[in-house]
Amino acid sequence: MELRLSTCILLVLCVTSSANGGNVLVWYTEGSHWINMKPVLETLVDRGHQVTVLVPSSSMYMNTNEPARFHYEPFNVTFSLEAMEEFLEEFLQFSVYEIDYMSYWELYIRFTDMMKANLRFSIQYLDGVVKSEAIMTKLKEGNYDLLLADPIYPGSDLVADILGIPLVFSLRFSLANNWERHCGQMPAPPSFVPGAMSKLTDKMDFSERVWNFLFYALQDITIDHTFWNVLDRYYSDVKGTPTSACELMSKADIWLIRTYWDFEFPRPFLPNFKYVGGIHCRPAKPLPEDLEEFVQSSGDDGIVIFTLGSVISNVTKEKANMIASGLAQIPQKVLWRYRGEKPETLGANTQIYDWIPQNDLLGHPKARAFITHGGTNGIYEAIYHGVPMVGIPVFGDQPDNMVHMKAKGAAVIFNLNFMTSEDLRDAINTVINDKSYKENVMRLSSIHHDRPMSALEEAVFWIEFTLRNKGAKHLRVQAHELTWYQYLSLDVLGFFFTIVLLIIFIFIKTCSFCWHRCCVRRGKTKRKAE
Repeated sequence: MELRLSTCILLVLCVTSSANGGNVLVWYTEGSHWINMKPVLETLVDRGHQVTVLVPSSSMYMNTNEPARFHYEPFNVTFSLEAMEEFLEEFLQFSVYEIDYMSYWELYIRFTDMMKANLRFSIQYLDGVVKSEAIMTKLKEGNYDLLLADPIYPGSDLVADILGIPLVFSLRFSLANNWERHCGQMPAPPSFVPGAMSKLTDKMDFSERVWNFLFYALQDITIDHTFWNVLDRYYSDVKGTPTSACELMSKADIWLIRTYWDFEFPRPFLPNFKYVGGIHCRPAKPLPEDLEEFVQSSGDDGIVIFTLGSVISNVTKEKANMIASGLAQIPQKVLWRYRGEKPETLGANTQIYDWIPQNDLLGHPKARAFITHGGTNGIYEAIYHGVPMVGIPVFGDQPDNMVHMKAKGAAVIFNLNFMTSEDLRDAINTVINDKSYKENVMRLSSIHHDRPMSALEEAVFWIEFTLRNKGAKHLRVQAHELTWYQYLSLDVLGFFFTIVLLIIFIFIKTCSFCWHRCCVRRGKTKRKAE
């Protein structure tokens, strides 16, 4: 009887949970973006929501064969996985080995070419959804309550508009904050808000403020030319009426920014922008037996964790030998995630692995330093566990991320193309032996943990908030309805300027009239009398 009663109660609770849950559609994404998205989706499922993830037939990270607590909705794309990998290899070659030796003009041309090529892939992804009658019919019949998307791949705003459902973005940033500034109306005064990827901090001298101002303008022009113009035409073609992609993006109800004030420089933000950095962070779990044995063999010196992320799995033979030589000169044991040929200079203190449990190693009591490419996920795990960093950024947001950590006294930075083994050795010794680095990263860790709820809980809260209220338009500022000159109050300034000119004109005319009436006439009368 007790067992039956317990079973009935459990069933009632399950039915209630399912009834109160929302039906969430998730836009496809890749790489570290998917790593950030998965914990949110799993938590939504745990809380009784139905989650459906759009996944393309060619994907490097989204594996529909893996067990998952959410439903995958596959769609076809016209290019192969090999074509995507070939583009990625070309992009890495440019970003890692060529970019430091190019002139500004060569860099601009190559960068815009890469942006255009990447957008072509994105458009083909989008074709697989909006130009597939079968997929769009499924989505319309799915009765979804909300669309969750990382806008790194465009089109989620278009589909949300077609389906007539609220849209929640989850993103790190866009180029020079273009999406946030222009579409989201996020205030970004160039005097103290550095453009994303500008490698500047909020403490800028005059020349840096000049560069930051120009950086915003140049990036906006580039993105308008290579991104918005193409999307505007595509969106207009799909909808059958002239459509601005930026305006559709501006309709997003909530923007979940995947950083926090432990990482970001203070800046103004809007009610529908929520900072949730560290979504994927979690306490460390016990290490596998072989790893734990190697870690314990380090004694009081501890360990150094080294990875350049999942995208950079190896480097050239010359650079691998340079890195291995630098690592061999430190007393700590090193766990290096590396898939290339074993370097000839590899020291006895260094072990190479195809994969390492990065979070669990960073959370180990013997972790002393983290050599990182500067990806946001890795940086947040280091902040979470309080481990100082040596940054070797290679592409994308990584150089900018490491500038943030250096400015906060938690890291030193080196360029892979110009670094020597001595530089690497000295950098590791510096962040381990100079206590200020550990103190600074522990301060950031304290800020990270000192919040009303965890980053994951806050992200889920705002998604559920949007579900409960069928959107969050009440948090959307009126700036979205203003033209650019109204937003900058140029029409008001023009009005006041016209009034001032009119007053000056009337004053001059009045003075001229009085002078002519009093002085000139009196002079003429006097001359006539003489």
